[in-house]
Amino acid sequence: MTSSSSELLTLGISYKTAPVALRERLALTEVEMERFVKQLVEESVVHEAVAISTCNRTEIYLVSQDPVEAETSLLGALAKRADIRPTELAGLIYSPRNCDAARHLYRVTSGLESMIVGEAEVQGQVKRSYDSALKAGTTGPLTNKLFTAALQTGKRVRSETGLGSSRTSVSTVAVDLAADVVGDLAGRDVVIIGAGETAELTAQALAARGVSTLFVANRNAHRALSLAERFGGAVVSLDELPARLATADIVVSSTSSPHPIVGCEELELVMRERGGRPLVLIDIAVPRDIEAACGELTGVTLYDIDDLQAVVARNMSVREGERTQANAIVEDEIVRFARWMGQLDVRPTITALREHGTDIVEAVLAENASRWESASPRDLARIDAVARAVMQRLLHEPTVRLKSMQEHGTSTGHGRLQLVRELFALDEAADVVPAAADGCPVPADNVRALGGRRRGA
Repeated sequence: MTSSSSELLTLGISYKTAPVALRERLALTEVEMERFVKQLVEESVVHEAVAISTCNRTEIYLVSQDPVEAETSLLGALAKRADIRPTELAGLIYSPRNCDAARHLYRVTSGLESMIVGEAEVQGQVKRSYDSALKAGTTGPLTNKLFTAALQTGKRVRSETGLGSSRTSVSTVAVDLAADVVGDLAGRDVVIIGAGETAELTAQALAARGVSTLFVANRNAHRALSLAERFGGAVVSLDELPARLATADIVVSSTSSPHPIVGCEELELVMRERGGRPLVLIDIAVPRDIEAACGELTGVTLYDIDDLQAVVARNMSVREGERTQANAIVEDEIVRFARWMGQLDVRPTITALREHGTDIVEAVLAENASRWESASPRDLARIDAVARAVMQRLLHEPTVRLKSMQEHGTSTGHGRLQLVRELFALDEAADVVPAAADGCPVPADNVRALGGRRRGA
């Protein structure tokens, strides 16, 4: 039997569970995100859906009355997109539910799940993902509450802790890596492929080291020109890229192109022109902008987004106190979310319990109507009143206890509600029992990152 309660479910992969070669196959552009979530909610099993896709993760947040079927359906859709078997993808997917799913999103938005802990870009990425789902019309009461609360949590973490005070980002780490490889960047010929937010942060980090950069862009040529004016660089079209590669020392690429921009065959021709001069390529795009085979060419040193992890591990030292405080803020907000979800559960459960009791009274009275043929209308009214009074008294204490759970938001509330529903067969008797809230909440000292949690773990 399928439960009628709606549950929150997340399916995702991240840099913690899957290499960039797989993440890029599941990456979604903004247009693709809208299309993907629309297709999901067109299936009756999924009621709400929001997709998040960044260089380090692709996650889908769903609301469904049948989370098992929804997970199976979504896993199949993701596997089809990645062109691999669902069983192969299943081992790399994490799938927290309800408050565990909310906690994970809160941590993602706060930068606690980022490769560079505390990085600020993810807040904007989550907001744009939510806006995309709003535009697609695939959000609802639960996901609206979830994402609004997650964004608020991210703001709290950044304003109340020093977690993001270092302003370190993927872009700054990429520039640090370039400096590690070639030494002093001043006077180096640096090319940035792309003109988005990541490209801007890269140019900013390079400018701080006295480097004027060349922007290569096609679609965002106007934005690239604006960036060039700010950072003292220049702009060329994508058609001119081969000529620029022939003179560059370092190339940092961060476009949103679904296809490679620098191919191995083309780069091989460029390297012949360079006369043995080395070239450093840093590809921080997902999907990747530079074919992996380019790294095998003589004189070429290629790094992708996953290679930055070693630099992060060496250079990043987040103060434990800041991380602990950020975790405490997340747990504080999760308690609020748990209380909200608990309220959704309690009210219809009480209504369903009362209606169930009334149904039983009316059924028993109807079954015994033939026994009271000689009873007067006044006697029948008394029988009816006594039967309903017994029902009211029997359900009085459970009702009081359920209301108390709603008022205080107890962490064991959902388990008790589920027990009540099972004891009185309310999932069969009632049509609607809103969102479940199992897993809500746990103490802050028991928090762990869900990014490495496998399905079934």
